[in-house]
Amino acid sequence: MPKLSPDTQRARRENILDAAEVCFARAGFHSCTMQDICKEAGVSPGALYLYFDSKEDLIAGIAERDRAQFQSRFANLADAPDFLEALSILGEQYFIDEPSERRLMCIEIGVEATRNKKVAEIYHSVDKFILQSFETLFARLRDEGRIAPEEDIPTLAKLFALIGDGMVWRRATDPSFDAGALLPAVTRLVNMMIKPTETGVETSVPAAEPKRARA
Repeated sequence: MPKLSPDTQRARRENILDAAEVCFARAGFHSCTMQDICKEAGVSPGALYLYFDSKEDLIAGIAERDRAQFQSRFANLADAPDFLEALSILGEQYFIDEPSERRLMCIEIGVEATRNKKVAEIYHSVDKFILQSFETLFARLRDEGRIAPEEDIPTLAKLFALIGDGMVWRRATDPSFDAGALLPAVTRLVNMMIKPTETGVETSVPAAEPKRARA
């Protein structure tokens, strides 16, 4: 059998991860089987096990991919001319543009983390990475005199996480939830929390045109 090129191997791995996301969101971690994922991905069990040994390994792969995506999207946030606008765009990417089933999968993994030690290690590792990213960002903005929050930086980062978790939960569990309609108000709330300075980010946030949430 000819050896697959690195690009083909990456594409197959991504295809399997995509299938796992769909299956975890649709059936839940426990009900979903490796056979279900094979069928969704259109691959044989042998091909799947070539890349992933278990459902926990699949979650680790999904988490690794999500972390890399977050890092890429987050990278230039601090250097954006309008920090709040850039943060709002980041919110649109996560709370509006991504398929709603991905949010449901995140909740499913979070619940599984309460009873599965290996999944908990993966889940909390990603959560810690995101919190530290925001802490580093807010500390830099504060030191540059661009924001003047009343809360300490670790608390501010945790508040951001609470807002993000709430948006994810609502979008995953409430079919009528319109993240696009709510996002401008969330941006104004963020403005009050971080308190941009007059010499940094604009202190007034215009009401943005609501963007409709995807089904």
